[in-house]
Amino acid sequence: MSIYKSLLFLILFLSSFILKAQILQPASWSYDVSTDKAKTGEEIELIFNVTIDGDWYLYSSDFDRDCGPMVTTFEFEADPSYELIGDLVPVNPKEKYDDIFECDYTYFREKAQFRQKIRILKSDLSVNGSYEYQVCTDVDGRCIPFDDEFSFTAFTITGDDVEASSLKKKELIEEVEGKGKDGVEIEGDLLADQQKVLFSEESQGPILSDDYKLKGKQNVGLGWFFVLSFLAGLAALLTPCVFPMIPMTVTYFTGKGKGLPQAVFYGVSIIVIYSIIGFAVAPLMGPEMANHLSTEWLPNLIFFAVFVIFALSFFGLFEITLPHSFVNKMDRQADRGGYLGVFFMAFTLVLVSFSCTGPLVGSILVESAGGQVLKPIIGMAGFSAAFAIPFTLFAVFPGWLNNLPKSGGWLNSVKVVLGFLELAFAFKFLSIADQAFHWGILDREINIAIWIVIFSLLGFYLLGKLRLAGDDKKEHTSVPRLIMAMATFTFVVYLIPGMWGAPLKALAGYLPPMSTHDFDLVGLNRGSSGNNDNYAICEEPKYGDFLHLPHGLKGYFDYDQALECARTQDKPVFIDFTGHGCTNCREMEARVWSDPKILEILKNDYVVLALYVDDKTTLPEEEWYTSDYDGKVKKTIGKQNADLQIRRLNNNAQPFYVLLGEDEQVLVEPTAYNLEVQDFVSFLEKGKAEYRKRYL
Repeated sequence: MSIYKSLLFLILFLSSFILKAQILQPASWSYDVSTDKAKTGEEIELIFNVTIDGDWYLYSSDFDRDCGPMVTTFEFEADPSYELIGDLVPVNPKEKYDDIFECDYTYFREKAQFRQKIRILKSDLSVNGSYEYQVCTDVDGRCIPFDDEFSFTAFTITGDDVEASSLKKKELIEEVEGKGKDGVEIEGDLLADQQKVLFSEESQGPILSDDYKLKGKQNVGLGWFFVLSFLAGLAALLTPCVFPMIPMTVTYFTGKGKGLPQAVFYGVSIIVIYSIIGFAVAPLMGPEMANHLSTEWLPNLIFFAVFVIFALSFFGLFEITLPHSFVNKMDRQADRGGYLGVFFMAFTLVLVSFSCTGPLVGSILVESAGGQVLKPIIGMAGFSAAFAIPFTLFAVFPGWLNNLPKSGGWLNSVKVVLGFLELAFAFKFLSIADQAFHWGILDREINIAIWIVIFSLLGFYLLGKLRLAGDDKKEHTSVPRLIMAMATFTFVVYLIPGMWGAPLKALAGYLPPMSTHDFDLVGLNRGSSGNNDNYAICEEPKYGDFLHLPHGLKGYFDYDQALECARTQDKPVFIDFTGHGCTNCREMEARVWSDPKILEILKNDYVVLALYVDDKTTLPEEEWYTSDYDGKVKKTIGKQNADLQIRRLNNNAQPFYVLLGEDEQVLVEPTAYNLEVQDFVSFLEKGKAEYRKRYL
């Protein structure tokens, strides 16, 4: 029996040894610090080093927890001797795509390191906590999860106690849920008071630190406006009212022996006369009046009617002229000698050519109504410069007159072409009023259909298939007209897919937004893929029945509602100060927001908030308030959003993008119109990083 007992004991002993040998430990951890001697108030780094066996790898801490593999996580026990600074940082992990889970993950082989920065608050520093992790091997597909605890206590700390710099997200949640920092339950009024301090129900609006004050960018775009105005001035030279004035100018200067100084003075006088018009209009173009003119229904309908009238005038239905008595008086003054006579000659030129230049000048002034005070002045300077330069040159070099083409029906063709362009542009103003007041009379596909008809007729006109009053009968089509007709019909072909939802990015801002498109096949196809349903918002957005976000994004149009959702979802807020009549806003949405990477960030990492500053929807009377900025009662959605932007962010231009934390602090410097996609990606990524650093 003793032999059997001995054999049984041996078998049991060997079995336990074998079982013990099967308990694997492919990763061993050690701890270190950047320095063990410091003063209170200073920051140090806690270092976690991992040695990993040869055929094994360790999952990192910085990929999506919903991906599938087990993410390495750390829990730090709250202690009054320190506070965490920022997130735990894995040092140079590798990245790989997992075919099974269909996502990217990060991992380490052989060596791994994690670093956590802390700020020392007390001399008796003690950092304790735990971590969980998983190691796997590709040899036989095994994965093993582990957990362990850590402790950092061997420090030499000097100095007096210091206060924590801020409450961290975990502490905020504990207090809101009814627990103090020591874990004691808080009840009744005390809890309500703490909640009110942490997350005030009555938000105050974005808080912009001095570090994020935007530099002035008011003159962005004025250079392009000058160029466009200059081109309009060149176009005006080719109209029947202006072109015949060139020989008159040459006759005036050659017949009376005028010299180079007076010829230059003649050109300068033309610029001064037109610029005076810009100076006269500029005081009306201040921020409040500019927004009013660019979004109110009455001014926009007036602008629409004016452009239509200008177009009909160019088509030859009637002629816009100034009183002949006034023009004749100026002409008699031009007969005087010296510089005064030259000035009145320039004035006579402006008046005589008014029937053709008036619509173009009016178009420039109307377009400047949504801009800054400088815009009408710069527009008139650009227009008059193009207008004055040829007259000045012909005054200096009268011999060039022999090389000019003769007046004829081609001048009338220029007028008619400009009429078609004026008519197409008129619908932009009708669209702005339609969007701001939600009339629903000019949806996107209707506007596109109108443009298709207008530019098709323009193409046929250039080919000589249509003739208007004043046109010569043409036996053939010239090469320049053929080329322009080809370009026009190409534009029509480009427009046609827009009837079924094509984005038409080149026309962003000049057409109504995609949200007004009733028959959007492109959008339906995008929605059927399911890409629009992979994220959620907290509740049905206020005003969501008539306000919309581009590209199928889900979000809010009310500041308080978005902020509450952001606090619930632990996300920052992306604020888009925008407007129905904001051309640059639509261009940003079409050319920048549409980038897949940006859309992914907005969907997954932010609560999106669009604040329309020009929406005319009147709010219930109990929501009205008197602004402490201008003392006016703010009754509409747009007025309140504009007031919020001015009061809290000291800015009144759109587009304007702000990233906000849950305590309403602006996370990074706001940004504005910028078509560089990578710049916008960097802006969003910086906001995410700052949010994690402050609140998580």
